[in-house]
Amino acid sequence: MREPRIPHTPPALQPQHTLEIRGLRITLPGTARPVLDGIDLTVGAGETVALVGESGSGKSLTSRSALRLLPPGATVEGEVRVAGRDVLTMDAAGLRAVRATTAAMVFQDPRAAVNPLRRIGDFLTESVTLTKTMSRADAAARAAALLAAVGLDEAVLGKYPGQVSGGMLQRVVIAAALMGDPALLLADEPTTALDVTSQAEVIALLAGLRERFGTGLLFVTHDLDLAAAISDRVYVMYAGRIAESGPAEALFARPRHPYTAALLASTPRMDGPRGRLAAIDGQPPDLREPLPGCAFAVRCPLATEVCDQRAPLPAAAPDRPDHRAACHHSDRLEGSTADARHH
Repeated sequence: MREPRIPHTPPALQPQHTLEIRGLRITLPGTARPVLDGIDLTVGAGETVALVGESGSGKSLTSRSALRLLPPGATVEGEVRVAGRDVLTMDAAGLRAVRATTAAMVFQDPRAAVNPLRRIGDFLTESVTLTKTMSRADAAARAAALLAAVGLDEAVLGKYPGQVSGGMLQRVVIAAALMGDPALLLADEPTTALDVTSQAEVIALLAGLRERFGTGLLFVTHDLDLAAAISDRVYVMYAGRIAESGPAEALFARPRHPYTAALLASTPRMDGPRGRLAAIDGQPPDLREPLPGCAFAVRCPLATEVCDQRAPLPAAAPDRPDHRAACHHSDRLEGSTADARHH
C-alpha cells in the first residue's frame, strides 16, 4: 500500500532553533531560591536533545515552560522562544496558536492524556478543528494518515481509549501531538508507563518521525542509556540548574561534572560487574534554604570550600567548546572518577 502523504513545513523554512531557552528562572511562593535557576537550552530543527537527571531536578518544568504550562503563582524571568517567538510574553490567542500548531507535548501516561468517554478520532481532530486550523474533513484525513504513520489502522479512529493497549494509545497520543504539524515535540518520559517491548517501539517511532518530518525533539528521561542511544545532545540537570551539556557521545564517554559521573556509575549494566549498584549519597538541597554555592557540593567527592561559597559558571572543555560543565573542579574529574564511567 502506498505510504500516505502528510504535508509538513520543509526544514529549510524552519528557524535554526525550534526551542531556545535563555536565562530561565522560575521562583515559587514559599521558596528561598528558584526551582529553575538560569536555564540555557536549545533544540535545533530535526535534532533530538535529551534532558536527564534525578526526579525533582526540574526536567519536566523546563520542558513544560515551552508551552507556558507553569505552576500557579510562579515568578518567571528569562526567555523561552518556540520557533523564534517568546511564549512567556505572548497573549492568550498567540499561546493557543503555538500549542495548536507549533509545539506539542507527549506526556508520561497516555491514559491520563485522553478522555476515556470520547472516541479516538474525536481526540485527534479536536484541537485543530476548534482553533480552525483545519476543516473537519482535512482533520479527519490527516488523523487517518498520521495513524498510518505511527503504525495503526484507520479503524482505531472509531474506538474508545479503553479498547486499545497502552502501547497503541501512546502511539495515538504521538499522532495527536503531530496533528498541528509542530516544529517542536516535547516528550516527557513517554515510555515510563509502557512494557519493554512497547518502549522500544515508541522510541523507534519517535526517531523515525523526527527524521521524516524534521521536527525538533526534546526528550525528558531519567534513563541515561536511553538518552545516549537516541539523542544528538544531552543536558544534565541537578537542583534546577544545568550541571553539564554537550554532544551525547562526548558527554557519556568523558563526563566533566561529578554528578554526571555519579549518575553513570549508578546505572545498571548487563556487561558490568555483579553486585550492589553505586549510589549517590545524600539528598538534593532543600528549596526552602538559600544556595550560594554549587548545588551538588554536599554530595560531591571533589568539593572544596569554594564550592560552598560560589556557584560555578558553565565552562567549555579545552578540546570541546560545545561540551560545557558547571563545576569548579572539572579538570580534576579525569582519573578521580574513571571507575564511575561505563560508556
